[in-house]
Amino acid sequence: MQTQVLMKRGITNGRRTLAVCLAGALALTIAGVGRAETYRLEHPGDSVIGVPFYFATRADDTLLDVARQNNQGFEDMRNANPEVDMWVPGAGTEVMVPTFYVLPDAPRQGIVINRPEKRLYFYPPNDPEEVRSYAISVGREGMDTPLGGFSIIEKKRDPSWTPGPNVRAAHAAYGDILPAVVPPGPDNPLGRFAMRLSNPEYLIHGTSKPWGLGMEVSAGCIRLYPEGIEELFSLTELRTQVTIVDQPYKFGWRGDDLYLEVHVNREGKRVTAREAVPAALAEAEGVEIDWREVQRAIDENTGVPRAVGHRTHSDQAPYLPMIF
Repeated sequence: MQTQVLMKRGITNGRRTLAVCLAGALALTIAGVGRAETYRLEHPGDSVIGVPFYFATRADDTLLDVARQNNQGFEDMRNANPEVDMWVPGAGTEVMVPTFYVLPDAPRQGIVINRPEKRLYFYPPNDPEEVRSYAISVGREGMDTPLGGFSIIEKKRDPSWTPGPNVRAAHAAYGDILPAVVPPGPDNPLGRFAMRLSNPEYLIHGTSKPWGLGMEVSAGCIRLYPEGIEELFSLTELRTQVTIVDQPYKFGWRGDDLYLEVHVNREGKRVTAREAVPAALAEAEGVEIDWREVQRAIDENTGVPRAVGHRTHSDQAPYLPMIF
């Protein structure tokens, strides 16, 4: 399980400095590199997990290094730190590691993938209060990862890769002639572990190019970091339910606070605040929406949940994050 240093915006400067210093000491030395972030839901009505933390980079760090150490993807780090150079952030630059999520609106069973977020959630069958989170890559334009309900029908260690005709044609278009079969090994794009969906053209698998994780780059399959797929492979049984959704605007509660998390790609059309909030939520008794904050979350499109409202008369206890 990955150790985290947790921090919310708005804490005192002294606490912020302590959190940043501890993050600098821990974030690049933890043993669980690339493995899941594991959370426990304190209240059954909650649908927001984690807290972001800040990390002071070293001279030779890139944001991709920080991403892999903390199970974040390329776009996670870029969107959360739009003013920071991904490749040369510089020594002492303070960057956010956005380990903070609204859970997708989907059954909390098995594997749930939110395609625009490029993130996979795993709900262990024997522990309904636990959820694990993994950064992923999904299909590129024209080879979209399919939406819907599926199941795991096959698991394989050290798989060979047989590229399909569409993949072979796409590679041939820029002069890369693929072999009929790529055997197991370090150059196999499936990595060391693969799980086949009930739509058998698609796999959840590892990768031989982990530094490209967190983008729309695959031929429709779901890629994880090598460390992440090894862990998920060990946890997932045959016939595990897999739900893939398309939710660029996710709303969720933590206690009495309402959060919005936005993931709209740079070419995508953004909706207005009034369009983004479901009517059932906007008109619910005791719920107050801060429409300016909703619009700000949409405009900034950082992928980091933002508080956009609250409710009264809830049975939820207040949420107090742990600050080290």
